[in-house]
Amino acid sequence: MSSFLSSPIADLSSANAPKRLAAAAEIYRAGRTPADQVVHAWWRNDEIYSLLLGSNPSVSVGLAVRRETFEKIRDANASPRLAQVPPDQDAEEFELHFPNGISLDVLTTKDPGGPGAIAKYLAKFGEGVQQVEYRCKNVDRATAILAAEFGVQPAYPATRPGADGTRVNFFLVTSPDERKILIELYETTTGQSSP
Repeated sequence: MSSFLSSPIADLSSANAPKRLAAAAEIYRAGRTPADQVVHAWWRNDEIYSLLLGSNPSVSVGLAVRRETFEKIRDANASPRLAQVPPDQDAEEFELHFPNGISLDVLTTKDPGGPGAIAKYLAKFGEGVQQVEYRCKNVDRATAILAAEFGVQPAYPATRPGADGTRVNFFLVTSPDERKILIELYETTTGQSSP
């Protein structure tokens, strides 16, 4: 997927706003479409449907990029606020929001070549969609249902702190077309946006 997205990733740092919007829409679709195929199966469970805001889901696509790309995208988009990432996590990130609910979480590593998740992703795959993030009312409850009803195990044994005070857990799943997808469920406290 990374090579397919190299042009739209570069276009996120364009001085041309319509070009940035078109690039964001392409990246968002590329990440969200296969993730939604998995999540829609989960929504057959009424409680998961409610927990993941199924009638009006809040979804961001997490885009992992190298430091230079991260800075170019940030500069071209009016320097959005950097998220407060827990110090034990090797990531820096900011959000980009576009019309029609298009939301990207742009991520980079603090330690290229290091042991962090973003550094490993970039080393293995290059720049591209690293995760798809779904807002959740209660990550602990959703995790329990996913394990019991769908056999989906979380990446971490317990929900952990995420960016900007969120609570998160991750699920590595396979889409119907056999692609591996990392889905993040995140829970916010009142007044927070996404991770």
